[in-house]
Amino acid sequence: MIVYTVGTFDLLHVGHLALLEYCKTLGDVLAVGVASDAVVHSYKPNVPVVPLNQRETMLKALRCVDIVRPYHELEYVTACKELNVDIFVIGEDWGDQPHNLAVEAYLKSKGKQIIQVSYNPQTSSTRIKQAVIAQKGKAKSATLASIG
Repeated sequence: MIVYTVGTFDLLHVGHLALLEYCKTLGDVLAVGVASDAVVHSYKPNVPVVPLNQRETMLKALRCVDIVRPYHELEYVTACKELNVDIFVIGEDWGDQPHNLAVEAYLKSKGKQIIQVSYNPQTSSTRIKQAVIAQKGKAKSATLASIG
């Protein structure tokens, strides 16, 4: 069975690892789609901090991941067809955008599974970025206080 999941995977963290390890338990092969900067920018205000080729390299290094493939359009049906996906794992923020509905309809028409998972509340790339910015702000304030 081939399991497929997609994401940005910016600032790889324990939440990503937990998701990917869970996905691997669902089948024999885990394929991971990695959103290009242009795709991410189409639905988020900021592009990833880590370049796409580096995000791919990190994912390929994980023992639970068998296939890593970037996607450059916000569309999932093509990859599901090419990979002959049995299970597509989606996040809790999936939503009902046309590209999501299209892959759901395709998978259902083929008798394939869609499994929705909750995100790990411990961390997220956004929280990591916010913490770094907050620390930078504190360091700058401390430097200015010591100068003054």
